[in-house]
Amino acid sequence: MHLANNKKIYFASDQHFGAPTAALSLPREKRFVAWLDEVKEDAEAIFLLGDLFDFWFEYKMVVPKGFVRVLGKLAEIRDSGIPIYFFVGNHDLWMEDYFQKELNIPVFHDNQEFTFCDKTFLIGHGDGKGPGDMGYKRMKKVFTNPFSKWLFRWLHPDIGVRLAQYLSVKNKLISGDEDITFLGEDKEWLILYSKRKLETKHYNYLIFGHRHLPMKVSVGENSEYVNLGDWISYFTYGVFDGETFEIKKYEN
Repeated sequence: MHLANNKKIYFASDQHFGAPTAALSLPREKRFVAWLDEVKEDAEAIFLLGDLFDFWFEYKMVVPKGFVRVLGKLAEIRDSGIPIYFFVGNHDLWMEDYFQKELNIPVFHDNQEFTFCDKTFLIGHGDGKGPGDMGYKRMKKVFTNPFSKWLFRWLHPDIGVRLAQYLSVKNKLISGDEDITFLGEDKEWLILYSKRKLETKHYNYLIFGHRHLPMKVSVGENSEYVNLGDWISYFTYGVFDGETFEIKKYEN
């Protein structure tokens, strides 16, 4: 992908719409929609790196209630011809083909490689990557198992969605205290993961969400690990102008 004059590529992650309640989430959703309205003016493409929703599950004929503003805005932007790419996170990992069919937005369940203006990118949500976090990795295998999804689908949506939302907030899966402090390069799992990936292939940028803490760290020669932050505490996003990548805060 090559950028037209004055065009940019935008990245955002971890909005967690719907948490802790629909009413408390609504101002954040409106703020995010305002950001989408601004960036569409010069966007070559938009990447959403997961956990757009605090919970998402696609029944055969039903999707979770709400989020009409953000879904409508994404549809508008995509219909205008701007590509949008979506990566599932750990909170919306049960996303299947609704975005593809309804919004014409491709959905990725793992990292993908892209090249923009001769710079290479590795992009993904970031959950379950790197050393450690074995409890979550085991849990993810259970949650993504087809039999587990089949069992959950038998719950009435009123029960299944309410139960999932309760467990998410109860277990403080949105953002824990550990998310507000940089742990050091030797303890940040995604930094360790990025360095390991660079042992086999060079990337200029390795961009993830999940961690919630915005950061940009050099992990090799002409290689940077980027975490996009979130839209709960930081309201940060990434922007690539063809030459440099920056993390910015949406102040509106």
